[in-house]
Amino acid sequence: MKIKKVLLTESYTGFFFDDQQAIKNGALNDGLFYLGKPVLEGFTAIRQKGEAISIQIILEDGTVGYGDCAAVQYSGMGGRDPLFLAKDYIPFLEKEIVPLLLKEDLKEFKPLAEKYDRILVNGTRLHTAIRYGITQAILSVTANLYKVTMAEIVRKEYHIEDSIYKPVPVFTQSGDDRYTNVDKMIMKEADVLPHALINNVDTKLGRKGEKLMDYIKWLHDRILSHKVSENYSPILHIDVYGTIGIAFDNDINKMIDYMLILEKVAYPFILRIEGPIDTGHRETTMLFLKDLTDRLNQVKSTVEVVADEWCNTLEDVKYFAENQAGHMLQIKTPDLGGVNNIIESILYCNQYGVGSYCGGTCNETNISAEVTTNIAIACSAKQCLAKPGMGVDAGYMIVKNEMNRVLARANK
Repeated sequence: MKIKKVLLTESYTGFFFDDQQAIKNGALNDGLFYLGKPVLEGFTAIRQKGEAISIQIILEDGTVGYGDCAAVQYSGMGGRDPLFLAKDYIPFLEKEIVPLLLKEDLKEFKPLAEKYDRILVNGTRLHTAIRYGITQAILSVTANLYKVTMAEIVRKEYHIEDSIYKPVPVFTQSGDDRYTNVDKMIMKEADVLPHALINNVDTKLGRKGEKLMDYIKWLHDRILSHKVSENYSPILHIDVYGTIGIAFDNDINKMIDYMLILEKVAYPFILRIEGPIDTGHRETTMLFLKDLTDRLNQVKSTVEVVADEWCNTLEDVKYFAENQAGHMLQIKTPDLGGVNNIIESILYCNQYGVGSYCGGTCNETNISAEVTTNIAIACSAKQCLAKPGMGVDAGYMIVKNEMNRVLARANK
């Protein structure tokens, strides 16, 4: 089926772009704003509005598919592509990409997605956000053409044999409002919570980790005091953005001792620690995470290490999975570019017995959230992120409702 039109519009995301380096350097909050000057290239403020570009692919029979070019909150950090602003990239897309799409005859998702994920323009690969949005739209329009869910297209084209479509545990994130938002998560009985955004040693972790320890104790008590049903037992998943490594000077023994204390505080809930260390380099970060994972396994700890920073591309995911550098890997969906890479990453993690976390960022859109939820279901990810936004309600609603719709439809 020929592509007849491609429409591009500026869009808003569910959160903001944040200059993570400036925040790590100690930038202070003033309400939702951060005080001080940005550090990373392209930023005009430490925090600025999130932007995306919406793509609509229209086939000659009128079938429409949707995709949103979106980038992570912490763009330009940890080996990622630079800040993605709509005004900078719409002219590029109109000139370089739309004319190519208008020549395409769409039959299947995978070949076309791989083509635009790998295409070079003037010798350079497309920004991850562009590859992300285009391939979403290709998956969406393919599913709509054949009148099935996106999850069914993925299973068919990647030869995933399982005929039953099952729910994937949903992980909710609190942002800085890590108390009131937890109450929302408990009321909604989120499977995994609360993220908590521990991105500063002094104000959030504590130089000896005491602030995080107190927070986990509060979290533990809050769930037990207010859980709606007796058997509700969520996994506690805390993203610390490398601050445990900073607090303990990357001393692996001290880090292990501290994480074992956190395990006792969290009991009977399982505790996941995302990004315990970030050395600033892929190789050394991987080696530290591998060591942490091995050491925790040796003492039969239930604490799970989750890799995030420097595990950005399909190649990174394979590298970390093969080395068992984490009990779980966050597949940070916008960082992988084409959604075909998300599919392959989840399947690769599953193959190596590493937890596949179909993640992403608060700084996405409802469209990208729905597409990646379909992928998480199709590939049997271990968990998926409620997104976009940090307010819990909207992101949880978008992902959970899409999941329930897809399960009902695909299983019929």
